[in-house]
Amino acid sequence: MKTGLGEYDAVAAVARLGSFRAAATELGMSSSALSHAVAALEARLGVRLFNRTTRSVAMTDAGEQFIARIAPALVQISGAIEGINSHRETPTGTLRINTSAGAARMILTPLILDYLRRYPDMNVVLVTEGRLVDIVGQGFDAGIRLAETVPQDMIAVPIGPALRQVVVGSPGYFEGRTQPVVPGDLLQHQCIRARMASGAIYHWEFEQRGEQVEIDVPGSLTLDEMTLMLEATLAGAGLAYLSEWSVAPHITSGALIPVLGDWSPPFPGLCLYYPGRRHVPAGLRALIALIRETNERGRP
Repeated sequence: MKTGLGEYDAVAAVARLGSFRAAATELGMSSSALSHAVAALEARLGVRLFNRTTRSVAMTDAGEQFIARIAPALVQISGAIEGINSHRETPTGTLRINTSAGAARMILTPLILDYLRRYPDMNVVLVTEGRLVDIVGQGFDAGIRLAETVPQDMIAVPIGPALRQVVVGSPGYFEGRTQPVVPGDLLQHQCIRARMASGAIYHWEFEQRGEQVEIDVPGSLTLDEMTLMLEATLAGAGLAYLSEWSVAPHITSGALIPVLGDWSPPFPGLCLYYPGRRHVPAGLRALIALIRETNERGRP
């Protein structure tokens, strides 16, 4: 959160993120405006706080000493502002959330857009990345990821019900082919392989009555984006292992056929997570309340 002490906020953000561009994005200002703010403070102090090149930013000894002294004060000021804002009936400000593209598609309409309708003075910046990032270090208020990937030192709030992955193929693909009955049958099929953010190829995971199976499926097409996998599957390129919510309309319409359903049990779904701290911003508290309300409505 900004403290209203613009030049000090600018210096602290650059020191924490190690990048003028990232700091400018976090503070909602242009890179040139941020550079001017830092330069103005350096001129007033009479010392250089950062050594800058076209490729890197490094703090000087004076800069490190300065940040060590002012950072605790800025945290206290930010906490005081958050404490005051928590008493407002209507949250205001900007909520920065890091998530994956797939999770963003799941939460955009039922959660984020509803949140903005309820709190018109709030802004939401939803940043999608395949890799898991340090939300604190990157200046995010919260993250939304699968429960199994949430860091243990974070507070997690479940979003919605459990999820399932399902193997699907088009009717055209199955013409002249036998549908797989057990996971091992996939080795005889053309599959659309999934490349994870780490670069590794995802091994399809199955479970039935305690038996767990991982299959490194064969296939001539490897993709790293779910919508592309769905498009290729609909076109008959092969079998894909996709989230049930994303393929449900296509299964209902008959455009896709699910297989191995009894080998695909549900697993814990998405969670919103955030660092434990004394003052949770009012905007984030409002989103947490909406998530819990939505979860209650979804229960039978």
